[in-house]
Amino acid sequence: MHPAWSSLKARIGNRLARHLRPQPFRLRNNGPMVSFTFDDAPISAATRGAGMLEEYDARGTFYVAGGLADSWSGNWNTVSADDVADLHHRGHEIGCHTFSHTRATDLTSAAMAAELEKNRRYLLALDPSIRIENFAYPYGTGSLLRKGQLGKAFRSSRGILPGVNSGTVDLQYLRATPLVDCLIDRDGIDRAFDEAVASNGWLIFYGHDVEAEPSPYGCTPALLRHALEAAARRKIPAMSVANALQLAGA
Repeated sequence: MHPAWSSLKARIGNRLARHLRPQPFRLRNNGPMVSFTFDDAPISAATRGAGMLEEYDARGTFYVAGGLADSWSGNWNTVSADDVADLHHRGHEIGCHTFSHTRATDLTSAAMAAELEKNRRYLLALDPSIRIENFAYPYGTGSLLRKGQLGKAFRSSRGILPGVNSGTVDLQYLRATPLVDCLIDRDGIDRAFDEAVASNGWLIFYGHDVEAEPSPYGCTPALLRHALEAAARRKIPAMSVANALQLAGA
């Protein structure tokens, strides 16, 4: 597919996926919640990031694309198979990307099914007790054509449209706020938490690496700690996507 056509198709598909909700769901959580999610599993997220969450008795969701494992992405080193298994054993959730990290808008139904099956096999070969329940769109690009298919395979699919999930939501296009230094500051984090409290909502953060000098897609340990402290001060429980969905009745 020509890159220009692929990009246009992705923009159109993502916009349609944002606005059309074939199966709206009403969240039934009793109080605000927050989830910390990490995409593509940089090694710093699995070590430094996960360790910081554990300091606050929190667990995160790590969306893994098996085809990227144990490699250099151009911005970070990614986790090995042992790192993914270790995250699972420490109580973190292992979520699903497409195996090759291909955008949903670039995949036919058959190609998406093949990508998901390949990723499932990769993850379950690491540990058959891994429960693969939740998906995140690679590059944050949703697809109206693939939402129904993903809804049959996963409890939720997460994008990167900022905002708090509250009231009636689209489980196959969950909103997520960047935990990325070049996109949000401490005041922005505090405002997001305040919105979650005011709306009795579910705040989901997404990021990638956790480094003193992060990539354009990651955060510093200081920013992550500020977000964790902000949750603790407000007594907002920090939990995986799977656990938040359970509390919300999904």
